[in-house]
Amino acid sequence: PLCSNNNPYASFGATLARDEEQNLWSTPHDVTHTEADDDRVLYNMIVVRNQLDKDSEEWQKLNYDIYTLRQTRKEVRSRWKHILEDLGFQKEADSLLSVTKLSIISDSQNMGKARDILLKLSEETNIFPTSWELSERYLFVVDRLIALDAADEFFKMASVVYPKRPSGERVDNSQKTPQC
Repeated sequence: PLCSNNNPYASFGATLARDEEQNLWSTPHDVTHTEADDDRVLYNMIVVRNQLDKDSEEWQKLNYDIYTLRQTRKEVRSRWKHILEDLGFQKEADSLLSVTKLSIISDSQNMGKARDILLKLSEETNIFPTSWELSERYLFVVDRLIALDAADEFFKMASVVYPKRPSGERVDNSQKTPQC
Protein backbone atom coordinates (compact mmCIF):
# COMPACT_ATOMS: atom_id res chain seq x y z
CA PRO A 1 0.00 0.00 0.00
CA LEU A 2 1.09 3.54 -0.70
CA CYS A 3 -0.10 4.79 2.64
CA SER A 4 0.07 2.59 5.71
CA ASN A 5 -1.90 3.34 8.83
CA ASN A 6 0.41 2.46 11.70
CA ASN A 7 -1.45 4.71 14.08
CA PRO A 8 -2.38 2.57 17.11
CA TYR A 9 -5.15 5.05 17.96
CA ALA A 10 -6.88 4.91 14.57
CA SER A 11 -9.77 2.79 15.79
CA PHE A 12 -10.01 4.52 19.18
CA GLY A 13 -13.24 6.35 18.33
CA ALA A 14 -14.87 3.19 17.04
CA THR A 15 -13.81 1.32 20.17
CA LEU A 16 -15.28 4.02 22.40
CA ALA A 17 -18.54 3.98 20.46
CA ARG A 18 -18.72 0.19 20.68
CA ASP A 19 -17.94 0.27 24.42
CA GLU A 20 -20.62 2.90 24.97
CA GLU A 21 -23.11 0.75 23.09
CA GLN A 22 -22.32 -2.28 25.24
CA ASN A 23 -21.98 -0.19 28.39
CA LEU A 24 -25.23 -0.71 30.21
CA TRP A 25 -24.33 0.81 33.56
CA SER A 26 -22.39 3.85 32.40
CA THR A 27 -19.11 2.40 33.59
CA PRO A 28 -16.50 2.15 30.83
CA HIS A 29 -15.38 -1.39 29.99
CA ASP A 30 -17.89 -2.94 32.41
CA VAL A 31 -17.57 -6.65 31.71
CA THR A 32 -20.50 -7.45 34.01
CA HIS A 33 -23.16 -5.81 31.87
CA THR A 34 -25.15 -9.01 31.35
CA GLU A 35 -24.82 -10.47 34.81
CA ALA A 36 -28.07 -9.23 36.39
CA ASP A 37 -31.59 -9.73 35.04
CA ASP A 38 -32.16 -6.02 34.42
CA ASP A 39 -28.87 -5.87 32.51
CA ARG A 40 -30.00 -8.76 30.31
CA VAL A 41 -33.27 -6.98 29.53
CA LEU A 42 -31.42 -3.88 28.38
CA TYR A 43 -28.86 -5.94 26.48
CA ASN A 44 -31.64 -7.81 24.66
CA MET A 45 -33.31 -4.51 23.75
CA ILE A 46 -30.01 -3.31 22.26
CA VAL A 47 -29.56 -6.55 20.27
CA VAL A 48 -33.09 -6.35 18.85
CA ARG A 49 -32.72 -2.65 18.02
CA ASN A 50 -29.43 -3.27 16.20
CA GLN A 51 -31.13 -5.82 13.95
CA LEU A 52 -33.71 -3.28 12.77
CA ASP A 53 -33.41 -0.60 10.09
CA LYS A 54 -32.46 2.73 11.63
CA ASP A 55 -35.22 4.51 9.73
CA SER A 56 -37.97 2.24 11.03
CA GLU A 57 -40.49 3.23 13.65
CA GLU A 58 -39.63 0.13 15.71
CA TRP A 59 -35.95 1.13 15.80
CA GLN A 60 -36.84 4.64 16.96
CA LYS A 61 -39.14 3.30 19.69
CA LEU A 62 -36.54 0.82 20.96
CA ASN A 63 -33.84 3.49 20.82
CA TYR A 64 -36.03 5.79 22.91
CA ASP A 65 -36.78 3.00 25.41
CA ILE A 66 -33.07 2.18 25.73
CA TYR A 67 -32.20 5.85 26.27
CA THR A 68 -34.98 6.24 28.85
CA LEU A 69 -33.88 3.16 30.77
CA ARG A 70 -30.26 4.31 30.81
CA GLN A 71 -31.27 7.78 32.00
CA THR A 72 -33.42 6.27 34.75
CA ARG A 73 -30.49 4.13 35.91
CA LYS A 74 -28.20 7.16 35.93
CA GLU A 75 -30.77 9.13 37.92
CA VAL A 76 -31.14 6.36 40.52
CA ARG A 77 -27.36 6.04 40.83
CA SER A 78 -27.10 9.81 41.21
CA ARG A 79 -29.68 9.77 44.02
CA TRP A 80 -27.75 7.07 45.88
CA LYS A 81 -24.49 8.91 45.38
CA HIS A 82 -26.02 12.15 46.63
CA ILE A 83 -27.16 10.50 49.86
CA LEU A 84 -23.84 8.72 50.36
CA GLU A 85 -22.00 12.02 49.97
CA ASP A 86 -24.36 13.71 52.42
CA LEU A 87 -23.56 10.95 54.91
CA GLY A 88 -19.85 11.75 54.62
CA PHE A 89 -18.80 9.18 52.03
CA GLN A 90 -17.59 11.74 49.47
CA LYS A 91 -14.47 9.80 48.50
CA GLU A 92 -16.02 6.34 48.88
CA ALA A 93 -19.36 6.92 47.11
CA ASP A 94 -18.25 5.65 43.71
CA SER A 95 -16.58 2.55 45.12
CA LEU A 96 -19.60 1.81 47.33
CA LEU A 97 -21.82 1.96 44.24
CA SER A 98 -19.47 -0.11 42.09
CA VAL A 99 -20.80 -3.64 41.72
CA THR A 100 -19.23 -6.26 39.45
CA LYS A 101 -19.63 -9.99 39.02
CA LEU A 102 -16.78 -10.36 41.51
CA SER A 103 -18.73 -8.54 44.24
CA ILE A 104 -19.80 -10.67 47.18
CA ILE A 105 -22.12 -10.23 50.12
CA SER A 106 -19.88 -9.45 53.09
CA ASP A 107 -21.83 -11.55 55.57
CA SER A 108 -24.55 -14.02 54.60
CA GLN A 109 -26.39 -13.15 57.81
CA ASN A 110 -26.81 -9.61 56.48
CA MET A 111 -28.66 -10.78 53.36
CA GLY A 112 -32.10 -10.76 55.01
CA LYS A 113 -31.53 -7.35 56.57
CA ALA A 114 -30.20 -5.96 53.28
CA ARG A 115 -33.30 -7.20 51.44
CA ASP A 116 -35.58 -5.71 54.09
CA ILE A 117 -33.87 -2.31 53.92
CA LEU A 118 -33.92 -2.33 50.11
CA LEU A 119 -37.65 -3.15 50.09
CA LYS A 120 -38.27 -0.48 52.71
CA LEU A 121 -36.38 2.03 50.56
CA SER A 122 -38.51 1.16 47.54
CA GLU A 123 -41.80 1.27 49.45
CA GLU A 124 -41.25 4.25 51.75
CA THR A 125 -39.09 6.59 49.64
CA ASN A 126 -38.88 7.86 46.09
CA ILE A 127 -35.22 6.93 45.68
CA PHE A 128 -36.42 4.52 42.97
CA PRO A 129 -38.97 5.50 40.30
CA THR A 130 -42.40 3.93 40.69
CA SER A 131 -41.90 1.67 37.65
CA TRP A 132 -38.47 0.50 38.84
CA GLU A 133 -37.87 -3.17 39.48
CA LEU A 134 -35.46 -3.64 42.35
CA SER A 135 -31.98 -4.29 41.11
CA GLU A 136 -29.73 -6.90 42.64
CA ARG A 137 -26.96 -4.32 42.26
CA TYR A 138 -28.38 -2.21 45.11
CA LEU A 139 -28.61 -5.25 47.38
CA PHE A 140 -24.80 -5.31 47.35
CA VAL A 141 -24.68 -1.59 48.11
CA VAL A 142 -27.04 -1.98 51.08
CA ASP A 143 -24.92 -4.90 52.31
CA ARG A 144 -21.87 -2.63 52.25
CA LEU A 145 -23.79 0.01 54.18
CA ILE A 146 -24.74 -2.57 56.81
CA ALA A 147 -21.09 -3.55 57.14
CA LEU A 148 -20.23 0.14 57.64
CA ASP A 149 -23.09 0.50 60.14
CA ALA A 150 -24.59 3.20 57.95
CA ALA A 151 -27.67 1.49 56.48
CA ASP A 152 -30.14 2.96 58.96
CA GLU A 153 -28.72 6.46 58.50
CA PHE A 154 -28.93 5.98 54.73
CA PHE A 155 -32.61 5.05 55.00
CA LYS A 156 -33.34 8.04 57.24
CA MET A 157 -31.59 10.40 54.84
CA ALA A 158 -33.38 8.88 51.83
CA SER A 159 -36.71 9.34 53.63
CA VAL A 160 -35.96 13.03 54.13
CA VAL A 161 -34.43 13.79 50.73
CA TYR A 162 -36.77 11.58 48.66
CA PRO A 163 -40.00 11.28 50.67
CA LYS A 164 -42.73 9.04 49.33
CA ARG A 165 -45.84 10.87 48.19
CA PRO A 166 -49.13 9.05 48.61
CA SER A 167 -50.38 7.81 45.25
CA GLY A 168 -53.43 10.09 45.42
CA GLU A 169 -51.43 13.19 46.31
CA ARG A 170 -50.65 15.44 43.39
CA VAL A 171 -48.16 18.21 43.13
CA ASP A 172 -50.42 20.39 41.04
CA ASN A 173 -51.09 24.03 41.85
CA SER A 174 -54.27 24.04 39.77
CA GLN A 175 -56.09 22.07 42.46
CA LYS A 176 -55.84 24.90 44.96
CA THR A 177 -58.98 26.92 45.36
CA PRO A 178 -58.52 30.49 44.22
CA GLN A 179 -58.70 33.14 46.91
CA CYS A 180 -60.73 36.26 46.30
